[in-house]
Amino acid sequence: MTSDSDAIAIARQIGFPVLVKAAAGGGGRGMKVAHLEDELATALATARSEAKAAFGDDAVYLEKYLQRPRHIEVQVLGDGRGNAIHLGERDCSLQRRHQKVFEESPSPALNIAARHQIGETVANAMRELKYLGVGTIEFLYEDGQFYFIEMNTRIQVEHPVTEMITGIDLVLEQIRVAAGGELPCTQQEVEFRGHSIECRVNAENPSTFLPSPGKIASYHPPGGLGVRVDSAVYQGYTIPPFYDSMVGKLIVHGKTRTECLMRLRRALDEFVVDGIETTLPLFRKLVRNQDIIDGNYHIHWLERFLAEGGMEP
Repeated sequence: MTSDSDAIAIARQIGFPVLVKAAAGGGGRGMKVAHLEDELATALATARSEAKAAFGDDAVYLEKYLQRPRHIEVQVLGDGRGNAIHLGERDCSLQRRHQKVFEESPSPALNIAARHQIGETVANAMRELKYLGVGTIEFLYEDGQFYFIEMNTRIQVEHPVTEMITGIDLVLEQIRVAAGGELPCTQQEVEFRGHSIECRVNAENPSTFLPSPGKIASYHPPGGLGVRVDSAVYQGYTIPPFYDSMVGKLIVHGKTRTECLMRLRRALDEFVVDGIETTLPLFRKLVRNQDIIDGNYHIHWLERFLAEGGMEP
C-alpha cells in the first residue's frame, strides 16, 4: 500500500473499522485501528512511524477489524517432501497488548466440524508448499469464519499444550525432520486426548504489569498428575531486567476441560515464587472467573477485565 488514497479505497471496499498493521513484523507494534474514515490518516501515520522504529521498514497493510474474535492457531509439522500433518488448534485469546498470557487446546469455541475444516485446510496448504519443520498458522475466528493473520515458522512458547494432548514431542520432531527424517505418524494416526491449558508466569506486577526483576527468595513449583512446569529458575536465582520477563510456564492436562481447570487451580495455589512479583495472582483469579470457566472470552476480554478492576480484592 503506497498512499493514503490507496488505503482509503481499500478501507471503503472492505468496510470500517479497519486495522493498520506493519508488514515487516508483529507483536502489536505498528498496529492501529481506524473506526471511521476520518481516523485513517492518523492511524496510518502512527503505524508507519512505529513500524519504522521497530522493524526498520514503514510498510503497512490493511485488514478488516473484528470486534470480538477468538485467536485460534493451528500447529503443523512437515517433512519438506510434501508430507505434512496438523496437530490440532490452540486458543490463545486471553491477551494483553496483543501478547498471549493463557493458552488452551482444544479451543472451547470450535465444534468438531470447524476443527476438522481448519485443520485440513492448513495441512493441505503445508503439503502443497512442501513445508519443512514445525510451524503455526494463526487466525482470528468470529461468527464461524476464520481470518488468516500470519504464519510463525518456528516453535512457539505455547507448544507444550499441543504436546500434552497429542503425546508428540515437537522439539524432537523438528530436529528429526530437519535431519531428513520422516514424520512420526500420518494424519489418521494423530490422537487427541483430553484438554490442556498453559499459563505464562511472568516477573511482573499482576495488576499494573510493571516489571519486577530481582532475587527469588523462595521457589516451589507444583507437581502431581497432569502438571508440567517448564522453567530454568530456582531459589536464589536473580531475574535480570534486560530480557523477557517470563519466569516459567505452567501446563496442566486433564481428561476434560473441567478436570483440567480443577488441576490448574490446585497447581496455581501450590506455585510459590517469593521475592519478586509475578502474574500468579492474576491466573488464580482467572481460573475462578465464570467467563473463563465457561470458555466465553475473546481477544479483548482480559484488557476489559483489568480495566474494570478485575484484580481488585
